[in-house]
Amino acid sequence: MPDFLQLGIRKEINHTLQSLGIVTPTSIQERTIPSVLEGKDVIAKAQTGTGKTLAFVLPILEKIDVQKSDVQALILIPTRELAQQISKEIKRMVENVEGIHTLAVYGGQDVAHQLKKLKGATHIVVATPGRLLDHIRRESINLSTVQMLVLDEADQMLHMGFLPEVDDIIHETLSSRQTMLFSATMPNEIRSLAKKYMVEPEFIEVKAKTVTVDEVKQVVIETTDRRKQATLLHLIEEHRPFLAIIFCRTKIRAKKLHDALIASGYESDELHGDLTQSKREKAMKRFREAKTQFLVATDVAARGLDVEGVTHVYNYDIPLDAESYVHRIGRTGRAGGDGVAITLVAPKDMEFLRMIEKGIHQKFDIQVIEGVSIPDREDYNRVSREQLKGASTSEGRRRDGRSSAKPSSGKKPTNRRPKGNSGTGRNRSR
Repeated sequence: MPDFLQLGIRKEINHTLQSLGIVTPTSIQERTIPSVLEGKDVIAKAQTGTGKTLAFVLPILEKIDVQKSDVQALILIPTRELAQQISKEIKRMVENVEGIHTLAVYGGQDVAHQLKKLKGATHIVVATPGRLLDHIRRESINLSTVQMLVLDEADQMLHMGFLPEVDDIIHETLSSRQTMLFSATMPNEIRSLAKKYMVEPEFIEVKAKTVTVDEVKQVVIETTDRRKQATLLHLIEEHRPFLAIIFCRTKIRAKKLHDALIASGYESDELHGDLTQSKREKAMKRFREAKTQFLVATDVAARGLDVEGVTHVYNYDIPLDAESYVHRIGRTGRAGGDGVAITLVAPKDMEFLRMIEKGIHQKFDIQVIEGVSIPDREDYNRVSREQLKGASTSEGRRRDGRSSAKPSSGKKPTNRRPKGNSGTGRNRSR
């Protein structure tokens, strides 16, 4: 396997990589860097955790002409957090390189401050679509000199409704530019975008290392919507995580759960799109410094989130696809540490659970906490029938064969299936 020098990365940047303990390129870096250096358009299908950021950052740095002050590279991303992360990564890579200037452009920042920075030499712009379009309309940024364009997390930009803005932005760049598209999934809209703007792109597909899933202990707890909150609080008290991220599907649910944790005496912060940028940054800072124990987040807000010491991830709301599931549970068990991911499922969530099982090629043992996660068996079966009404018998899970158990507060989870081991063993306590 070649090293970074052999891939064409200069010795100054290679020295920085080595100082950070990055010696061997990942699969996507090995395959992408040479193609980008050759000037080819690239479509890369890769998930978070494969090293894709350096796959486009490193060759871009090699191609920047510091003698010119124009914007030469534009990296479009869906969220402010990802803009900060990529911008920080670039600045780390150029510590031993003179003259390369980067600017992150995203909502929540002081516009006057951004305008002042844009007057100086700016070679690389890392931006979210909305704020970048704002600068284009103000005529405070000129993208006609952009020679390299990166669309990162393209599927997330699609899900967030950014594709019209992306389309407008691309029209502001050079028609002869080099385009790189990175996406965990390839829905039809992303394929159409690639076909419209890319010239004979090289397609690179790299699957996330199975270690992303295999090194995390995964637990599924069956419950009802009404009992989710009580079940979560029971699990938190039992596990006593050092740091934990709790994923909710919507901003409203994240805020409601955060308020409930605070009311229960836990140190919690929330992370979602309704917060100002300063509040989001403060929440992240407190969490990274372990001043708060729980971070209640939505998927979009937590995209690209990387915090050391996260021992537990709780899927309060089940993710809607396998990619999102892998992304979520990948927030724990990082850098060789232990990690536990707990997913709460109501009867109506079973379809999504089966989709995730199929996507990760793994079958879950589903557990219940008697007297906590489910009410008495008769009531539970009635709720299940109501929520699953209309579903085909072949698709539904049989519940009649399971034995009834007396409610008893504080009992350990019991397996629904006889085989497998996915217990909720304690991790280190706070």
